Amino acid sequence: MALPAKLKNFNAFIDGQSYLGLVNELTPPPLNRKMEPYRGGGMSGEVEIDFGPDGPIELEWKCGGFVRDALRQYGATRHDAVQLRIAGAYQRDDTSEILAIEFVLRGRHKEIGFGTVKAGDDTETTFKTTCSYYKIIVNGVTDIELDFMNMIEIVGGVDRLAQQRAAIGY
Repeated sequence: MALPAKLKNFNAFIDGQSYLGLVNELTPPPLNRKMEPYRGGGMSGEVEIDFGPDGPIELEWKCGGFVRDALRQYGATRHDAVQLRIAGAYQRDDTSEILAIEFVLRGRHKEIGFGTVKAGDDTETTFKTTCSYYKIIVNGVTDIELDFMNMIEIVGGVDRLAQQRAAIGY
């Protein structure tokens, strides 16, 4: 019987600066696809046509207390102004194997919330960051890379949009 690899610890880096001890929670962006049903003549049912990644890539993360450096990134005008890297150590308790999982994102903060402010109580700052670039790396190998501005979609080492880029002269 196997046991799953579970997150044992993580660190976040914002614009290359370590936020070790500051980021207490984050939600990596889900991977979504835009699918539309299609049924043509001679088909006995619908098939969903895949139009690629769908929806915004959004990361939500929380910091203990007040984080001034990240606050100063608010209102960045470039779509990829903020660089984020989350490095996690996932471990299996049956084999002790460690998986190094990294999420690399580029975007800008869409929302910054300060929660409830009450003297003597714990405080945290919540960031919602919308991204145009998203990469997932497992043990140094890129499994997923989405770069919306450069029309890149790499999954398992295969660039799924290479032929489309060539077809449109990109």
